[in-house]
Amino acid sequence: MNYKDLRKEYILHQLDPDLMVESPIDQFRNWFDEAISAHANEANAMVLSTVSKEGKPSSRYLLLKEISERGFVFFTNYNSRKALEMDSNPYVCLVFYWRELERQVRIEGRVEKISIDESEEYFNSRPLGSRISAIASPQSQSISNRKVLEDKIKFLNEHPELVVMPEHWGGYLVVPECIEFWQGRESRMHDRICYKRNFEGHWNKEILAP
Repeated sequence: MNYKDLRKEYILHQLDPDLMVESPIDQFRNWFDEAISAHANEANAMVLSTVSKEGKPSSRYLLLKEISERGFVFFTNYNSRKALEMDSNPYVCLVFYWRELERQVRIEGRVEKISIDESEEYFNSRPLGSRISAIASPQSQSISNRKVLEDKIKFLNEHPELVVMPEHWGGYLVVPECIEFWQGRESRMHDRICYKRNFEGHWNKEILAP
């Protein structure tokens, strides 16, 4: 296979800055709703990129669980690699890609932990199996074999009264400072509209070259 010949033309949509709403949060909601309507595969899947204290980046897919005027919420293990990196460097980047619409959204911001009550409310809404996995898995840690996890899962299934939110699990809020909307266009002349938050907390909108 010749990888250099792999390419796709983007022809579905275009961006008109005058039609973009003033709030990037509302604009994201509009695009997210359109992604759901277009049956985008896991529309709430996003890449979270973090940077270690040594300056080394790492990325992984997570699921967005809440959108509000405050920002974007996801949940994870507080002892995981990403959590430890966010402890030392709270600046992160999120990326959504909806192939069905030829669209991408990139979000830069700072993370902060949400309240225990908010985390517990979401934890208790999850399926039992997901709650058990959050307890059983020492995420990002080395394990001797998978049976170690399976034994913990079996034990917790037999003792559901022990399935409560662990202290090492909870949510993060990404407070956005920059949100960029990307629409694929023909011949790589893509549309890019970027919202940046100023010192007064207001959003400024600008057009970026592709």
